Amino acid sequence: MEELKHECGVAMIRLLKPLDYYERKYGTWRYGLNKLYLMMEKQHNRGQEGAGVACVNLDAPAGEEYMFREKAEGKDAITEIFKRVDDSFAGQLYMGHLRYSTTGKSGLQYVHPFLRRNNWRAKNLCLCGNFNMTNIDKVFSFLTAQGQSPRIYGDSYITLELMGHRLDREVERLFVEAKEQDLQGKDITAYIDNNVEMANVLKTTMPHFDGGYVMCGLTGSGELFAVRDPWGIRPAFWHQDDEVVVLASERPVIQTTFDLHADDIQELKPGQSLIVRKSGKIGLEQIMPEKTLSACSFERIYFSRGSDRDIYLERKRLGEQLTPAIMRAIGNDVTNTVFSYIPNTAEVAFYGMTDGIRKLNHDVRIEKVVWKDIKLRTFISDGAERNDLAAHVYDITYGSLVPFEDNLVIIDDSIVRGTTLKESIFKILDRLHPKKIVMVSSSPQIRYPDYYGIDMSRLEELCAFRAAIELIKERGMQQLIADTYRKCKTAPMAANHVRAIYAPFSVDEINWKIVEMLSPDGMRAPVELVYQSIEGLHKACPNHPGDWYFTGHYPTPGGIRMVNQAFVNYVEKIIKMQL
Repeated sequence: MEELKHECGVAMIRLLKPLDYYERKYGTWRYGLNKLYLMMEKQHNRGQEGAGVACVNLDAPAGEEYMFREKAEGKDAITEIFKRVDDSFAGQLYMGHLRYSTTGKSGLQYVHPFLRRNNWRAKNLCLCGNFNMTNIDKVFSFLTAQGQSPRIYGDSYITLELMGHRLDREVERLFVEAKEQDLQGKDITAYIDNNVEMANVLKTTMPHFDGGYVMCGLTGSGELFAVRDPWGIRPAFWHQDDEVVVLASERPVIQTTFDLHADDIQELKPGQSLIVRKSGKIGLEQIMPEKTLSACSFERIYFSRGSDRDIYLERKRLGEQLTPAIMRAIGNDVTNTVFSYIPNTAEVAFYGMTDGIRKLNHDVRIEKVVWKDIKLRTFISDGAERNDLAAHVYDITYGSLVPFEDNLVIIDDSIVRGTTLKESIFKILDRLHPKKIVMVSSSPQIRYPDYYGIDMSRLEELCAFRAAIELIKERGMQQLIADTYRKCKTAPMAANHVRAIYAPFSVDEINWKIVEMLSPDGMRAPVELVYQSIEGLHKACPNHPGDWYFTGHYPTPGGIRMVNQAFVNYVEKIIKMQL
C-alpha cells in the first residue's frame, strides 16, 4: 500500500559468438540489444526514476569508438533509450540498469551506468549496480589520503574512482610484464587487453566497502563482471549456454527472456564474482570470503516479482501462517467475515491466507473490497492538498459486505509508515460499516531503517517506532530515551542500542498503540492489527534470513553505526524543535 522504492535492477549480456552468427540465426544484429530491452522491461518494478545502457564492440578498429552509453530519466526511460540506440550499439557486451533513488538525489548525472574514460581501452571502465554503501565517508578518506580528488561525493562515483584506480594498476602491471617479454607498440596493447585479471581489481577494491550490493561492470578491453556482497544482501542470478552469458537481479527475468527452466539458472553466491574474459572464457571467482548469510527477506515479501517459482510459494506460506492469529481476531466467526487484500503486491499472500482458512473446513467469503484508483502526483507540495489527494488513492467496492454484521479481514504485504492507512484506507473502509476491521501484514513490524537499498532511512517515519516512543512517554520512561541516546552517541559501533527502545513492550502493546495513532478522527469500526511473527517469516523464507528492519540485527558494521546515528539525529531534532 505504501510504495517503497528499491535501489535498482541490473541486466547483463555477453554474446559468445560472432555477431554475424546471431544475424544468420535470429535475423537481426540486434539480438543482444533486444534481449537487454526485454530483461530491463521485466525488471521495471525495480526502478522507474531512470535507466541506462552500455555496450562494448570488440570488433571496432583502433581509433574508432568502441564503448557506448545512453541514459534517460523518468518512468519511460527504457523506451526513450531504445528508441535512440542505433547501429553503433552493435557489440558483444551489453549492460543495463534501472534506478530508484534512496538518497533523494535526482538528475541525469546520478543515473547509471557511470563511465571512466581513457585513451587505453583496458583502462576504460563502465559501472552500474544495485547497491547502497554505508561507509562511503571512510572510502572517500582513503582516496583523498592517496592524493586523489573525487569530483562528486557519492557511493557510485567513489566506487568508480576506486575501482578505476585499481584497474589502472592492473594495466600497469601487465605493461611491465609485456616490456619484460620485449613486446613493442600494439603488441603491448594486445597483451594487456588479452590478460586483464578483473579478479585482481575486485579483490583490491570491494573489501573497502560495507553495504549490500551487486556491482556490475564492463571494460573497454572486453571484460564483463558482476560481484555480490559477502553477506548476500542483494540478489543476482545468471545463466550461460554456448551463445550467451546473462545476469539479472531476478531469476524469472532470465527465464522469460530466454525461455529457460528455473533449474537452468544459478544464483551468484555471496562474495562471488562472475567474470567473462575478452576471449569469452567464463569463470567464478571468490572475491571475498562468505560472511553470515543475510539475504534480504524484503526481496521475497515485496520487491522481487512474484512470478518466481520459489517466491510465489513463500508469499503463499506467509499468508497461510497468519491463519491462527486471524481466527482469534475474528472470534472464529468465518461465516460473518469477508476476506480481501490491498492491491497488488499482497495478492499472493491473500491466496495463502484464504487457503489456510479453507484447510480449517470453512467456506471463505472473498471480495475485492479495495481498488487502487489513481497515483498521487508529486508536483502537489502543499501538505493539506497532498493529504486530501492521498485519501482518494484507493477506492472501495460499496455493498461488498453486510454493514454492522460482517468483519473485514484485509491483508497487505507490509505496514511501514502508516500514512496511507490513516489518510486513506481506514477512512474508506469505515464507510462500509464493518463490525470489525482486521488489518493483516504478511511481514513483521518494521522497526528499523534499512541502509542497504530500501528507502526507509529515518526512524521517525516508521509507525512502530513512533508507537514505542509514545508508550515510553505515557509510562514516564523518558530516561530510556536519554540512556539510549548517550550510548548511540558514545559507542556507535558497539551494538544496535536502538533495540532497547522496544524491549519493554510486547508486540501486542505496540500493535494497539499503532491502531490508536493511525485511526482517523470519527472512525467507528474497531481495528485490530495482525502482524507476521519473526519465526513465521523465517519459516516461510528459510533461505533469506536478512531481517534487520524487523529485528535490528544489522549484518554489517556500517548498518549498526547508521541506525545509532539515526537515533541521535532523531533526538537532536526533537531537542532543536523544543528550543
